Amino acid sequence: MRRFLLSLSTLAIIAGVAHAGPVEDREALMKERGRLMGELGKMAKGEVAFDAAATLAALQTLQANAEKGLDVDGLWPAGSQGDTEASPKIWEDNAGFKAESEKYKSVVDAAVASAPADVAGLQAAMGSMGQECAACHQTYRVKK
Repeated sequence: MRRFLLSLSTLAIIAGVAHAGPVEDREALMKERGRLMGELGKMAKGEVAFDAAATLAALQTLQANAEKGLDVDGLWPAGSQGDTEASPKIWEDNAGFKAESEKYKSVVDAAVASAPADVAGLQAAMGSMGQECAACHQTYRVKK
């Protein structure tokens, strides 16, 4: 049932993203990423019971999300900064930003490939993914 609900919510997000502009698309992408990391974080902290199937489903959704995030030119086109948390460094160092996106995707791919079988495994995966999120945010995100 959890997989069905995750799939349904993912499809709803994808459908909504398909009709938005680049700013809305990337904000939806990042909000989904944050929501999924939050769900996994609750399991990693022991706030909710570890569920291997739910963990794998969330990681697979993060993987699809990360794949969409590789479309840097489509999601962060020139002139699309607006009133967002996107740092001008995204456009000044586009190659570096793309490299960060690829690093994050590879870490998520690794987490899916060796899906955590227990809380310790999830904590390790969360540590790696969190480091990549933090590295990118430190350089390419402006806190409002």
